[in-house]
Parts: sequence; structure tokens; C-alpha cells
Amino acid sequence: MNNAELIVATLKKAGVNHGFGIPSGNVLPVMEAMRTGGIEFVLTAHEGSAGFAADVTGRLTGIPGFCIATLGPGATNLATGVGNAWLDRSPMIAMTCNLNTDQLGRRIQMYIDHHALFAPITKATLPLREGNVAETLAEAIKIATTEPYGPVHLDLPEDVALAAAQEEIPEFSLPQAPKAAPQADLDEAVAALSESKRPVAILGSTAMRIEDHGQILAFIEKHQIPFATTTMAKGLIDDDHPLAIGCIERACRQHQRTFLRSADLIVGVGYDTIEVEFEAWIGDTPLLQIDIDKADLADSVTLRYEVTGDLSQSLEVLADTASISNDWAASELIGHRKTFNELLRPIGSGFTAYQAIDAVRAALPSDGILSFDVGAHTHQIASQWNSPAAKRFLITNGWSSMGFGLPSAIAAKLACPDQPVVCLIGDGCFQMTCGELATAKRQGITLPVVVLDDRWLGLIRVKQMRRQYGIYGTELQPEEYRDPPEHYFGVPAMGVRNPEELRAAVENALNADGPIVIEAVVDSEHYIETVFD
Repeated sequence: MNNAELIVATLKKAGVNHGFGIPSGNVLPVMEAMRTGGIEFVLTAHEGSAGFAADVTGRLTGIPGFCIATLGPGATNLATGVGNAWLDRSPMIAMTCNLNTDQLGRRIQMYIDHHALFAPITKATLPLREGNVAETLAEAIKIATTEPYGPVHLDLPEDVALAAAQEEIPEFSLPQAPKAAPQADLDEAVAALSESKRPVAILGSTAMRIEDHGQILAFIEKHQIPFATTTMAKGLIDDDHPLAIGCIERACRQHQRTFLRSADLIVGVGYDTIEVEFEAWIGDTPLLQIDIDKADLADSVTLRYEVTGDLSQSLEVLADTASISNDWAASELIGHRKTFNELLRPIGSGFTAYQAIDAVRAALPSDGILSFDVGAHTHQIASQWNSPAAKRFLITNGWSSMGFGLPSAIAAKLACPDQPVVCLIGDGCFQMTCGELATAKRQGITLPVVVLDDRWLGLIRVKQMRRQYGIYGTELQPEEYRDPPEHYFGVPAMGVRNPEELRAAVENALNADGPIVIEAVVDSEHYIETVFD
């Protein structure tokens, strides 16, 4: 066994089934080991996409996603996806293959310092050297899967990959959970909830990573606390739950801010400010923060109490206390949700973006997974889409990179082959990553790719209008859209012009034998009202 084979055998033992990337001569030893060692190499169109795909694999499975690239430009391309895992807290092993050890540091074609590149966007960046390959890889897996989750970068010289292994496949120890929160802090949290008459809980992305999401529901229902979510936490509790008030800081955010500021206590449950800082929306309402880390707060935020420790254990304790009453009336919550949904769907003419989103929601079964991208449509989808369960709503909100949606949908389908998956992206994002359609076709996966065609970089155009700047540099296509081409890279394409056509097209595509592109030509003028209200 050589070291490349040892690496693959170790990753396989850890539960890794796919590796995403682009070949080079330096990568070939690892690819050959993957071919014979039972980890499928998934050829992507861009290394950034490989990183996005590995990120989502880690999110959905809890096992580090694996991506691989060559030195130099391969590494810099990969860095976009690695940064995504860093700020979205996803477990990942990102490997760069490099020159021979004796060439490192010299002025040689393509060489850069990979450790300097990845240090700011990983939990650790480690060199693989003869005699320490297994030990280093085991440590990397442990680091990636210890809270807060994140990527670890490994750099593999080609001579090390080809050298005979000097170690055995390592054993793995389970990562340690965060320490339990002090009981005194939990007692103060109970007291704060007891004194509050209008508490509102905000569920955040850290809560997505606890093993039993039912603990969150138990806490909310025990004390009958209305709750909102951040974008990445949607589905932790069914968005149709009677206590749900919707997603914050996306479309129609002023309506949500008004409601939140009518509370007398905000309860942050696993709220990671990487998604949105508290000071953006909390106003003068005091905060009770319950998380694994101390809150990152501006001076303007009033921190009443803070419970820092194992989130699962904290929720268990808080759910086991006697029920705490409050003054919220069911009619008030119903009225808030009704108005929220009306504001998200202003009266307009033609085929609107919000109608397209509703059509896709109607077509995707309740166990389906939505992957979408970054832009104006992100705001609309986050507020408008009802997610019935966790890990069925995939977006990047910490890194917030365009190009996430399509490679992430591919990864979701590979990780969860029995669940329907739909990709919903804007036309700007489609231009950026349409090459990944060839990846989906090679994998033979069923994947409707719905493109919202409005001919603009919609989010930036809205910002230009709000700032009274000229509309400049944001038009994607000056002419009116015609029917799409027959195919992209062999993937069939079709156009739709109304909600009924779109719903039927998605339903049919979910029963197809491969990916299909569905271009929905929409009017997105309502973004000026809904996205920046």
C-alpha cells in the first residue's frame, strides 16, 4: 500500500464515499487510489464547485466532505468552496496535491504556499509527510468534526503520495461534545423566561448540527414560545407550525423587525452571527443567548443572560423545567403570518418571481430538498418557502457565494439518492456554473434545474436603484428571451412562461432519468418592494 492508498482507505473507513475535484498529474496517484479503494471521484467543471459539493455532503451526512485539487490555480479555485465550509460551519477535508517534497518553496511553475492560502479559511492546514500520513489524517478528521465544524486543509506532495505507507489505517475517536453549560446560567435563563411576557426565539445555524432536532421542538412547545429562524435554520421546526413567524432578515424584513421589536425578550437558540448580526434587527429588545460559543455582539445589543455550552444538553434542561406562560395570543401570530405572506406577494402583472417559487414549492414533495443560489431570489425564497423539516433547504449564508446552488444540488442528490432534489437559481448564477450540468449528466442523477430568467443581476440592480445610482453593469442580456437551446452539454432544456407550466415541468422532471433545465422567464420588479422593503 502506498500513502495515496492509505489516505483513501482512511477516508473510506471514516465514511467518505465521494470526492469532488479536477485532475492533474499530481492528483493522479490519489485518483487511482480512489478508483481501486471504493471512493468515487466526481469530476466537476470547476474546483470551486468541488468545494461547494464537499461542503453540502458534510452538512447532510455529518461526515467530512472531501474535495481535491492540484497546486496553484487549482488550489486558488478550490479556496472559494473551502471558505464556504469555513463560514457555514461544514465538516470538510480539502486536499491539494503538490510538487515533490524537495521542490517545495522553489520558484517553480504553479507553486504557491498552500498553507498561507488556506490558513485564514480553515480550522487547520496540515502537511502530509512520509511517516505521519495516517496520524495527520486522523487528526484532520477529528478537527473537522469537532464543534464548531469546519474545513481542514491537507497538502500532499506527489512523492509522499507514491511512497510506501509506513503506517496502518488509524482508529478514530469520537469528537468531544462541548462542555455542559453551568447550571447557574441555566437557572438564570429559566428566570429570564419566567419574567418575560412576550419572548420570541430565533433558531440559528448552530442548532442545525445538534443530533436530535426534536429537542428544539420540545423546548418551543413546552413553553409555547413563538419562533423565527435564520435562513440556514429553516425547517428545524416545520415552517407551518402554529408558533412559527417566518425567516428573519430576508424579504419583507421590516415587517419581521417590527414584530421582533414588540417582544420583551429575544432568545437566540444556536444563533450564529455569521448569518446576520444581532444589531441589524434586535433594537432595544434584550437578548438571552443559548449557544456553544459566546455571542459576538455590538455594544448596542443588550445581553440579559448567556448560556454557553453543549446546546443539546442546554435545550434538554430548559425543556424539562415547568411550563412558563406568556401573553402571546394565537390570533396575533396568525395575523402576523397572514400579513407577511401577503407582503411577499404584491399584486403584479405577468409571471412573477414569487409565483415561480410557489410553483416549485408545490411541485417538490415534502421530503424533497431545495438547493438555491445567492442573489435577490435568495431573499425571496428564504422568506417565502415553507420547509417542513431540517436539511431540506440548502443555501450559503455565512460565505454567501454565488455559484453554490447547482453543485450543491448535485451533492445533495448523491448523498441522499432516494430524496427528490430541485435546484432553483438565478440567471446570473446559472451563467457562472452551467458547466456543472455536464457533471450532473455524467452522474446520471434526476435533477430539475430551474433558472429564474429576469435578464439582470437582480440584487445589485435593486441596490443601485435604492442608492439612486445609474443602472450600470448589471444587465445580463439586453434582448428579450427566446426559447432556450435544445440542450446544454447534452442536458435537455425547456422554457416555461407561467406558474402552471412550471409546476408541471418540475413534476415531470422529477420523474426523468437525468437532469433537465427549466428556464422560467419571470418579471422580478417586485424585488424592489419585497427584497429591500
